[in-house]
Amino acid sequence: MVAQFLRLKLRLLANIFKRSPWQVVGIAIGLVYGLGLAGLLFFAMVGLRFVDDVTVIRDAFIVGGAATVIGFIIFPLVFGVDDTMDPRKFALFGIPDRTLAFGLGVAALIGVPALVLAIVLLGTVITWSRGVGETLLAIICAAIAFATCLLIARVATATGSMLLSSRRAREFSGVLGLLLIVALSPAIVLLVTLDWAESGLLVLGAIADILGWTPFGAAFAVPGDAAAGAWGAALLKLLIAAATLGLIWLAWQKLVAVMLVTPSHEGSVKSYRGLGWFDRLPHTATGAIAARSFTYWFRDARYWVSFIMIPVVPVLVMVPLAIAGVPGDYLPLIPVPLMSLFLGWGLHNDTAYDSTAVWLHIASGVRGAADRFGRIIPVLVAGIVVIGLGSAITALVLDDWRMVPSVIGVSTALLLAGLGVGAVSSARFPYPAVKPGDSPFQQPQSTGAITALVQSITMFGSLLIALPALAFGALGILVDPEWHLLSLASGVVLGVLTLIWGVFFGGRVFERRGPEILQAALRA
Repeated sequence: MVAQFLRLKLRLLANIFKRSPWQVVGIAIGLVYGLGLAGLLFFAMVGLRFVDDVTVIRDAFIVGGAATVIGFIIFPLVFGVDDTMDPRKFALFGIPDRTLAFGLGVAALIGVPALVLAIVLLGTVITWSRGVGETLLAIICAAIAFATCLLIARVATATGSMLLSSRRAREFSGVLGLLLIVALSPAIVLLVTLDWAESGLLVLGAIADILGWTPFGAAFAVPGDAAAGAWGAALLKLLIAAATLGLIWLAWQKLVAVMLVTPSHEGSVKSYRGLGWFDRLPHTATGAIAARSFTYWFRDARYWVSFIMIPVVPVLVMVPLAIAGVPGDYLPLIPVPLMSLFLGWGLHNDTAYDSTAVWLHIASGVRGAADRFGRIIPVLVAGIVVIGLGSAITALVLDDWRMVPSVIGVSTALLLAGLGVGAVSSARFPYPAVKPGDSPFQQPQSTGAITALVQSITMFGSLLIALPALAFGALGILVDPEWHLLSLASGVVLGVLTLIWGVFFGGRVFERRGPEILQAALRA
């Protein structure tokens, strides 16, 4: 039975190379890259065999090994993996639970991740071959770590296939993955900027001391402890690693048994009562388009995923600035204008998000200004809330209400300017966007030069219009607080004028280029 599973896995891997030529080229490049990286790590570990400082090597191996184990858990759960050896596919063959679990577990040995992991773990064996006892423990622990990573990946993949079977669940998990990466970004920046010669090794050792006693790093700590002479700690950690593998095996068996009697998830149809936003807003062309836009922002993953990511942007900007030594009195001034900038900029290609449904606007002869302003209303409402609450929070954090006018002026200019410029660009230069129903993380084929040009024009156009408000705000901080009022006035006036210009001029462009917009939607 195990031989059958191995042959099936080999056949599935061979079928990868029967796809289109460009897909095969991409797969080949990925294989070469993965195996090349594994080879470099292998030879680096061979070189470490002749380094005498075993403590630093042990600490690095523990942290790297624990990160690898966590990666085998998180990646399938967060981003989802197409499980070609899903246990539910064998439910009708009458295979005993334990036999099926063992066969699928052994089949996991065949694959590029398993090959890369095996090469790297073989390098760790060579690194710790400093004596008979150390070598024996290194071989045992490499086998335990290899089995643990592959088996825990099977558990995570099977769990993910059950929990992430619906499209909405996969989209939500993808957002969580991005948020997790953002949450880890401060730690990554801190590690990059850390002075390793002075305090870096102490931090690494402290982290390794903790991870070495956990199921994530115990298997990688055993040979290093033995090489350092701590045989008692090495044997205790070996027991932890072996017990971890045993528990994962029991969990895998139980999961296979559950999956064999659990049907695949079927998407449920959600019913709605009434017309939603169409009942709440005026029954005009502008109101109907605004109602549809509100509906998109609440239900369409392409919209709400981008909206969720907007508060994340200030984190990515502020953490490096804080580490670089930017004074804390200035950092709270960044989030609200930055979120306003990306809120306004986000509609620069909104027409393309309609896809072929834009024909409704063109065929009905709706006025271009109504189309442009209706799309803006949801973002305008959200922007007012962000600017109002954000400005108050900024003043509370700084304990200085004199800067509130500048924060409001700059943020208003960035928001309204982005909406105004975007109202024109989305009608004049629509480029292919993610189609309705597709994953928001999917990237459509497009001409990269036009895409980058449109995005850059709308971004720099917003910054240029907000430049006077920014300049007056800077003068208010550095020279005289009275400049903050001029920042507010200039930001609001220039922003409103740009918004009015964008709505009416963009509306004229929309009316004039209706057929071209529909043709672009059909071609995308």
